[in-house]
Amino acid sequence: MKRTVEVINELKENGLIEDYAIGGGIAAIFYTEPVFTYDLDVFLIVKQKPTEKIISFASIYSYLEDKGYSWKGEHIVVEEMPVQFIPAAEGLEKESVESAKDTTYEGVKIKVLRAEHLIALSLKAGRRKDFEKIGRLIDQAKIDKKVLEKILKRHGLYEKFKSWKKSN
Repeated sequence: MKRTVEVINELKENGLIEDYAIGGGIAAIFYTEPVFTYDLDVFLIVKQKPTEKIISFASIYSYLEDKGYSWKGEHIVVEEMPVQFIPAAEGLEKESVESAKDTTYEGVKIKVLRAEHLIALSLKAGRRKDFEKIGRLIDQAKIDKKVLEKILKRHGLYEKFKSWKKSN
């Protein structure tokens, strides 16, 4: 994964993206015991003109394809790691990237979504594996409950969270 993250950092260094943060199952591993995950989810804030209404990853994918990386289903495989790029336009996703935690992985600088945002994004997605991730984060990560509550209220997820807590 080290080389994969280095390539993602190149996207920012070369001006193809404004910012990024690692999300999904791999981000959760920074806070909880490891679990199997197939791919690397990367939330991207893409540079675009104010008049553009559609987010395009064309320049990003062209750059990666020119470096010899290829597609496997919905993923682009970068250094043998399937990567899924997720647009972080407005709202929860963009906020999550902008407030992501700077850290290092094997000596490489990276940004990882904060646990509170991972919970909110998992709640928003609402799949069984997302609810399982929320449970792991609540049980194992150091969660700032006040910050989490503010995020959930700001993005209309607080009642869904309360309902989830009742059922668990």
